[in-house]
Amino acid sequence: MQPVIDYLKQNQSRFISELCEYVRFPSVSAQPEHRQDLHACAEWLVKHCQDVGLQARLCPTQGHPVVLATTPARKADSSRRPRFLVYGHYDVQPPEPLDLWKSPPFEPRIEGRSFFARGASDNKGQNLAHLKAVEAYLKTGTGLPCDLTFVIEGEEEVGSRSLASFLKANRAELGCDAVVISDTGMPTPKHPALTYALRGITALEITLRGPSRDLHSGIFGGTVDNPAMVLCQLLARMRDKRGRITIPGFYDDVQKLSAYEKKQYARIPFKATAYQKFLGAPKLFGEQGYTPLEQRSARPTFEINGLTSGYQGEGSKTIVPAWASAKITMRLVPNQTSARISRQAIQYLKKLCPPTVRMGIKPGHDAEPYLVSPTSAQAQAALRALRSAFKCEPVLLREGGSIPIVTDFKKILHADSLMLGLALPGDNAHSPNEKFDLDCFAKGQLMSACLWEELSRI
Repeated sequence: MQPVIDYLKQNQSRFISELCEYVRFPSVSAQPEHRQDLHACAEWLVKHCQDVGLQARLCPTQGHPVVLATTPARKADSSRRPRFLVYGHYDVQPPEPLDLWKSPPFEPRIEGRSFFARGASDNKGQNLAHLKAVEAYLKTGTGLPCDLTFVIEGEEEVGSRSLASFLKANRAELGCDAVVISDTGMPTPKHPALTYALRGITALEITLRGPSRDLHSGIFGGTVDNPAMVLCQLLARMRDKRGRITIPGFYDDVQKLSAYEKKQYARIPFKATAYQKFLGAPKLFGEQGYTPLEQRSARPTFEINGLTSGYQGEGSKTIVPAWASAKITMRLVPNQTSARISRQAIQYLKKLCPPTVRMGIKPGHDAEPYLVSPTSAQAQAALRALRSAFKCEPVLLREGGSIPIVTDFKKILHADSLMLGLALPGDNAHSPNEKFDLDCFAKGQLMSACLWEELSRI
């Protein structure tokens, strides 16, 4: 390992220059006018992988291309070596609003150890760290203890629309023992993290219809039920005063935190007062009996994302609205399933709906929750790699959001994902002045180099 470590240390300035090249591509997947920029970025990435020493090619999809790169083929032998897949994405979020950037979003700026640019941490800097680690092995002639495949896509920021079909079409080539993803984060540089669980999600849109048209509230009010009022009453019955969701069976499959997990939660730096101030909330609220960290990552939720009914313009308009609607999402935790929770919620809402309105419910997007055992051999190997690189004790995280690609890897490739994020909470992902900590960039390279040794020993 020493030649690898020395190579990484000696080439940091060049690695930063290459990151500058990478982020200069305005590879915004949500905006059609950047289609050529995405293709140019992918082509740059293919060439960069080839320069590193990987066998790389551009794989067309119905959307933006996928960059596929593998470690060089070895001379045939009878032994089976472990193979791991490294996932990343080269597309980025739109940079708007531009007036809030302190420098042009696609022209990198360095202040101290902060590297500012759109895509710096999400996700170009993070996936480049893994490429640099492999480069260090290949350029120093140090034998990699495993085979690696890189899959770097261009549609993550628009829902990875082509990835599942790409995985299915290339299933044999992409077979692996585990997937490594650096597209999450860590609480602080002294608390590197393995994210071992994600919440799932299921969405609904509820519409209540009353009279055939908006009615004069003076002439007709009091003789028909108001759909907006009924909807508010229905939604209010979905949660009690203790923050518990009242849908029958909602918690039946929830997997409780183990004593080991609770101990890990206690190690995560967190101050409720600072968190409240950061949110700008008058007071925190959540399911009783759980800490804010547990509430936001390890407990299921029922959230109203939007409410619409009646007149929304300036001034007043005295009507009984003809209809009212609400957009709902429920975050799910292991072992809940989106199909069952959606069915339970729909049944309960229909049971509560009075005959004075007509109810329509339209199911929306969904994603299953994800969990890899934090005590598994692979998870423990990842924690050892973090410990070696960052020289401090790592923490375990559950992420409150949903990452559908992780469940795609599990369903299609039958491989667990190790999420080893290098971004910090203040890196402004999806916001103006996105940045990446250059110390995290360097330590991420070392973590990746150590990871292949640790995983291959299992």
